[in-house]
Amino acid sequence: MKAWIYLGLLFLSLHGASAMTHSLKYFFTGSSQVPNFSEFVAVGFVDEVEVVHCDSNTSRAEPKQDWMSRVTEDDPQYWQRETENCLGAQQIFKANIEIVKQRFNQTGGVHIFQWMYGCEWDDETGNINGYEQYGYDGEDWISFDLKTETYIAPKPQAVITKHKWDNNKAWTAHRKLYLTQYCPDWLKQYVDYGRSSLLRKDLPSVSLLQKSPSSPVSCHATGFYPNSAMMFWRKDGEELHENVDHGEILPNHDGSFQMSSDLDVSSVPPEDWEKYECVFQLSGVKEDIVTKLDKAVNWPIREKPTAVTVPIIAAVVVLALVLIAVIGYVIYKNRKAECSEPQDNNPELSVELNPEGNNPR
Repeated sequence: MKAWIYLGLLFLSLHGASAMTHSLKYFFTGSSQVPNFSEFVAVGFVDEVEVVHCDSNTSRAEPKQDWMSRVTEDDPQYWQRETENCLGAQQIFKANIEIVKQRFNQTGGVHIFQWMYGCEWDDETGNINGYEQYGYDGEDWISFDLKTETYIAPKPQAVITKHKWDNNKAWTAHRKLYLTQYCPDWLKQYVDYGRSSLLRKDLPSVSLLQKSPSSPVSCHATGFYPNSAMMFWRKDGEELHENVDHGEILPNHDGSFQMSSDLDVSSVPPEDWEKYECVFQLSGVKEDIVTKLDKAVNWPIREKPTAVTVPIIAAVVVLALVLIAVIGYVIYKNRKAECSEPQDNNPELSVELNPEGNNPR
């Protein structure tokens, strides 16, 4: 599950760099016997921002950002086709989850499939990276090794799928082509559509927080965008690595981000506080935000307020729901390899997978 959480919350940190790494990711979820939850959910993200959503309750694909409506300028049938693909994917899932249940000798109960795939593109170097992984009940099921064009099966129950997929050279070649060419092409197009939003630079408000004189001092930045940021402590101009605890970058409810870095000051004499400072760097912004730890000015440092905690809790709750909604729609190819011959029409590819001609995207 840790691997999936990492993938679901993947945030890129760039230290003082002006370039940006963009990402396009899709998460599919299929669930069995989960009360009050859609049997099928598909979501797509550009630079960690949700841009498309489809589930078995609404039975249609919908844009989640205003700028995604621009897709129809170049492709008027885009959303209609996406809806048709989503409906087809739901049926494929029902067959797939039964196959995997049989592999584990399971007859009922709550079960969840996950399929995650996508690509990253560095707009400065042009470097591209693609990935594709499948999961079942929160554990790795099978993944695609882009370099060797083969599948990795960590579970014995997935070995038969690995062999069948590896032997389908046309399929593995197609997956490599999508992850290294089609996916980056779509990513560049989406970034262009959402340029005014995705490429904006929002600086944060930075505060020094401390619960008590014996507690670590937390340098907290919130409201920044994008999530390509770095925060660290330094003393006399030198970056500190000891007695520093770096927190993760977390999303706010408004689409911005927050992060913290804690400094243990228990062994720092009061007269040395002015030697310390917190530095925040945002990718693409030349000026750093530097906050000095000056006890004479900032003491007592205010306790971290509830208003800061609430967005964090809300973000965690939302991400947990997304992860549940993201644990899922897995192995159409598994079904395809076991139950039918390969076809040109790939209903598993329910969200912008193939931009060629009239093939499903």
